[in-house]
Amino acid sequence: MRKITYALSAACLLIGLSHNVMAKESGPAPLWPGVTVAQLAQQAPIHWVSVAQIENSLQGRPPIAVGFDIDDTVLFSSPGFYRGQKEFSPKGQSYLKNPEFWEKMNNGWDEFSMPKEVGSSLIAMHLKRGDSIYFVTGRSQTKTETVTKTLQQDFGIPDASVNPVIFAGDKEGQNTKTQWLKDKEIKIFYGDSDNDITAAQEAGARGIRVLRASNSSYQPLPKAGSYGEEVIVNSEY
Repeated sequence: MRKITYALSAACLLIGLSHNVMAKESGPAPLWPGVTVAQLAQQAPIHWVSVAQIENSLQGRPPIAVGFDIDDTVLFSSPGFYRGQKEFSPKGQSYLKNPEFWEKMNNGWDEFSMPKEVGSSLIAMHLKRGDSIYFVTGRSQTKTETVTKTLQQDFGIPDASVNPVIFAGDKEGQNTKTQWLKDKEIKIFYGDSDNDITAAQEAGARGIRVLRASNSSYQPLPKAGSYGEEVIVNSEY
């Protein structure tokens, strides 16, 4: 009788285990993958800096010339670029080579661009120091432009401190950003793209990376810090 009882107990145990295995195999996949504390704590080995730390690094130095890229550095200008693509090349990037697009972008479409907070903080800091501010962009040059006026209004730049925007462009024979940085003796250059950082380094300037917003129309996003440059914290907006 005892043997029969043991046999029945073992059979019930096997059925129960089998049922649990089948339930696990047939159950839905987890809705939330979850994350470990190690994953949350993981950080890239990047030289992060704040605007205050940049200002502190300049203490005791006389006024210098500093430069800024425009798109995705001081302005979130994707609205204009998005409209340009829809109007001139909906299925490609050829609009960036279209003079008609640049005429519109450089003459009014920046009214839809949003000034970035990091741009406001940096420009205010450099104006307080008495530094000369230049905007050096890769945009194509046009016969007329309102970008200079827009930047002056957006960032509260006094008339006496305004320098016309430098359109470095990307056409053969045009002056490159590197050459412009050398010509204007720019000591610090802020930019979001790899080209901005390499141009600064080639010109002997201090290249500082501003983060490009993740919803920018300019994709793919660059890898900030990949050239050993300083990267400003919270500078995506």
